Amino acid sequence: MHPDDGPKVATHRSWRSIVPRWLRHGLLVFLVLLVIEYLVIPELVGASKNLHLLSRLNIGWLVAGIGLEAGAIVSYALLTRTLLPDGGPGLFKLVRIVLATTAVAHVIPGGAAGGAGVGYRLLTANGVEGSDAGFAMATEAIGSALVLNVLLWLALLISIPLAGLHPIYVVAALVGLLALFGAATLAYALTRGGEVAVRVVRSVGRRIPRVGADRLERLVRQVGDSVVQLARDRVILKKALLWAGLNWLLDAASLWSFVTAFGHFVDPIELFAAYGIANVLGAIPITPGGLGVIEASAATLLVSFGVTRNIATLAVLGWRLVNFWLPIPIGGVAYISLRVPRGAGLRAQRQALVDMAADAKRPGQGPGADPTTEGATP
Repeated sequence: MHPDDGPKVATHRSWRSIVPRWLRHGLLVFLVLLVIEYLVIPELVGASKNLHLLSRLNIGWLVAGIGLEAGAIVSYALLTRTLLPDGGPGLFKLVRIVLATTAVAHVIPGGAAGGAGVGYRLLTANGVEGSDAGFAMATEAIGSALVLNVLLWLALLISIPLAGLHPIYVVAALVGLLALFGAATLAYALTRGGEVAVRVVRSVGRRIPRVGADRLERLVRQVGDSVVQLARDRVILKKALLWAGLNWLLDAASLWSFVTAFGHFVDPIELFAAYGIANVLGAIPITPGGLGVIEASAATLLVSFGVTRNIATLAVLGWRLVNFWLPIPIGGVAYISLRVPRGAGLRAQRQALVDMAADAKRPGQGPGADPTTEGATP
């Protein structure tokens, strides 16, 4: 028999092995620069021409916006606490963990995965079992996104009679509907042991860098199991929905306060429609935390609801200063406070930040990680 006539093993080559590394990085930098050039810079230039509006800024509404943003962070920490057995670490620690994961998510493109890795390791380092940490993080991430889509759908249905049907409403509604339908179908199929769903998930996982078929299958099964568990425990389900909803509503209320601080009262339903659409568009992992995308889309939609361009631009940029930029340094400090003992010195603090970056890049941790490594402290 010819040596080549033996059984052949199919191999799967990922796109990362085909596209050179320098080209991948070049494309990423190009996309980031493109967003900055056409979305961020025009907003900043427009804002610079309207700085005279700051003289009539209402400080009370500004402080309220900052307080509401802080409330949104606390709500997400309470969501985590609700999903952890016995509440997990104390609330103050959970708030710091949320801030640290948020900081990572706001620094690197597609940072949600990196933030999950940091959050997972911080939870396990504070006494949470690996499986419980993975369950909580997977459930809150996907569940929170679904809650946003439900709230957005409600806002769109209410705002259409008030402000008319905008073309982008159709896109946002379809994306939200597909997300809800896809999540429900996949969770149902996996919890029922559907082999077709398993094959689809594994096929998708093989094409996602640093994830893989096994890890994605574990993650989706974990989410499916969490849905079943939450459905059985109505008390936890109601609490989880409450905190997830408050997280989005308080964040949107913060944006409303920033708009109001400039003397313009916008309809809360219309504002949430603009806020929800901007966050759905910002979830596309082109820039960290939707940088540029959220600013441009939120300001444009607010203008379509009657807010003047100068007020919409300044209000959105002010809100994003608190919503996006401020958690980065605060999250770094929070990570140091969790990992470095008091009085350890500047060198230890710098090393903690290096470890934070390493945790963000570590593919083996976070929801869906290999169960043989779960629960290990860093």
